[in-house]
Amino acid sequence: MSVYVMTNNKITQLFGVQYPIVQAGMVWASGWRLASAVSKAGALGLLGSGSMRPEVLREHIQKCQQATDKPFGVNVPMLYPDIQELMDIIVKLGVKIVFTSAGNPKTWTSYLKEKGITVVHVVSSVKFALKAQEAGVDAVVVEGFEAGGHNGRDETTTFTLIPAVREPIEVPIIAAGGIASGRSMLAAMVLGADGVQVGSRFVASHEASSHPLFKQKVVEASEGDTHLTLKELAPVRLLKNKFYDDVLRAYAKGTNKEQLQSLLGRGRAKRGMFEGDMEEGELEIGQVSALIHDILPASEIVASMMSEFDQLKSELTEL
Repeated sequence: MSVYVMTNNKITQLFGVQYPIVQAGMVWASGWRLASAVSKAGALGLLGSGSMRPEVLREHIQKCQQATDKPFGVNVPMLYPDIQELMDIIVKLGVKIVFTSAGNPKTWTSYLKEKGITVVHVVSSVKFALKAQEAGVDAVVVEGFEAGGHNGRDETTTFTLIPAVREPIEVPIIAAGGIASGRSMLAAMVLGADGVQVGSRFVASHEASSHPLFKQKVVEASEGDTHLTLKELAPVRLLKNKFYDDVLRAYAKGTNKEQLQSLLGRGRAKRGMFEGDMEEGELEIGQVSALIHDILPASEIVASMMSEFDQLKSELTEL
């Protein structure tokens, strides 16, 4: 593996990991099995607390601590109703890395840093990256609209966003959205990223807690099979299925925000990604799903990315 990546990289130094790869903290996919497997493989695993009640998060943190002595973190969407309880659990159990998203970074950054926790905030624009830096975060994840799940309203692509944020930002940058290989990782770092966050590729892993039918759906996805929709509520990239078609029909009828919320209802993401309802569930995944063709152990995903990264970096050096 590359000596540069292992010893001279801002992200590996910040997190105390071997490789500058972060496994995204995805709802219904990022439990302790996935996070610990990724961390043991030399990258940074994250627990996705957005789909966990406080007592469930406690269990996953404890199991992750038992499974590995390598660094791991927790992703916390700040819209979560019991966020104070989640933060209390994170602090009490000694988690050292927290990624925050979907909210104002000023709300929790100082509190967490006072507890000795490294804080990273997820942003979708230069404006929000600057706000996160001002709030005192240790790094930012810059996520383009290729990403799965909820993302920015501006539809800025990852490879436009990286250099745009790199120009005014001093803290380390982790690129996210459309990255699932060593080739795309290298491209992101050439554009100014210090590391990458990978979501969709890890959904299609043995250790992901997402339903096997959802994993298979990801593997079968082709170009154009995902779409960013429901902007009136919260922009989300979905695999096209019956629920997605229902959303399209609702738009065609001129449905308002309240009617869209009624159509979405509650628990639809769990119904699809965790319980395996491929027709009525909300199937959140990135555009890069079209380039994912197999379900692999998380360790193989990390190793494959790093091997390809090193090989291509050597070829570019010769070029």
